[in-house]
Amino acid sequence: MIPMLLDLLAHPVVRIVVALALTMAFVGLMGLVLVYAERKVAGYIQRRPGPFEVGPQGILQSLADAGKLVGKQLVRPFDADPVLFWVAPVLSLAPVVVCFLPMPFGPILTGMQINVGIVLVLAFSGLNTLALCLAGWGSSNKYSLLGSARAVSQSVAYEIPLLLAVLAVAFQAGSLDLSEITIGQSKSILSWNIWTQPLAALIFFVSLVAETNRAPFDLPEAESELTAGFHTEYSGMGFGLFFLAEYTYMIIGCAMTSCLFLGGWSGPIADGHWWFLAKTFALLLVMMWFRWTFPRVRFDQLLNICWKWLIPLGLVNLVLTALVIKVVG
Repeated sequence: MIPMLLDLLAHPVVRIVVALALTMAFVGLMGLVLVYAERKVAGYIQRRPGPFEVGPQGILQSLADAGKLVGKQLVRPFDADPVLFWVAPVLSLAPVVVCFLPMPFGPILTGMQINVGIVLVLAFSGLNTLALCLAGWGSSNKYSLLGSARAVSQSVAYEIPLLLAVLAVAFQAGSLDLSEITIGQSKSILSWNIWTQPLAALIFFVSLVAETNRAPFDLPEAESELTAGFHTEYSGMGFGLFFLAEYTYMIIGCAMTSCLFLGGWSGPIADGHWWFLAKTFALLLVMMWFRWTFPRVRFDQLLNICWKWLIPLGLVNLVLTALVIKVVG
């Protein structure tokens, strides 16, 4: 019975279906966990208790919020485009299940082995920008439209240094396969790419914070200026899908950072998926720490950081990486 089950799981189609199902369960669970963690981190940084009424230490607060969102009425503005308005939140969340497939959670915990895994993740995660654009355009609200315009400008700008950082690692590893890049760093801690590509790691993580619209780069959602930006008109699970998508893209970005620069599932002792998860959650906590520490930048400052600093530094790092590979090779 067990050999038959293993043979069935070895089939590519069955493996992908199981991976997709597990990914959807993982996304839902992590949404609840990260909402709770965000509030607790904010509480500790600002010397507040955070949620503590619903369940022990407020651990059931996320479930209560999820129930509230599910129970709320879905309202569409009278002048909003009915198709674009409802397609946008679905389009924002739908690509995330594909982004997790080539992610090497462990030595054998990979949903789909593909030699262009980095390209797959970057291509599907880029659809979120289109979703934000549709949300702002279809809402018939000036604040939503301004928020979506900011999101598109920000995403187009910061995708360039992010890609330059990824290319530097891909040149060094000679592969676009996340599993191969991770295996190349599994010899020891000193073989992690963060030691050979520290500038690329910094550029990638800063660009990741901007790509996920997190503070201090959360200009598309600036509540002091745009009410709530692109999702101003969304209620109930319309807002919930955008909310869940943001946290999921944070997980994807931090998982990518772990694979590209921190050795993925490799660790000082006993390599395994626990190291991958530990590194990913540590980076998530850093992003939350940023939100409650740094003030929001102006939009011109946001773009200047990208065009005047990150892109030139990314180009210099890529050229130096290519020269070193050429000389050493």
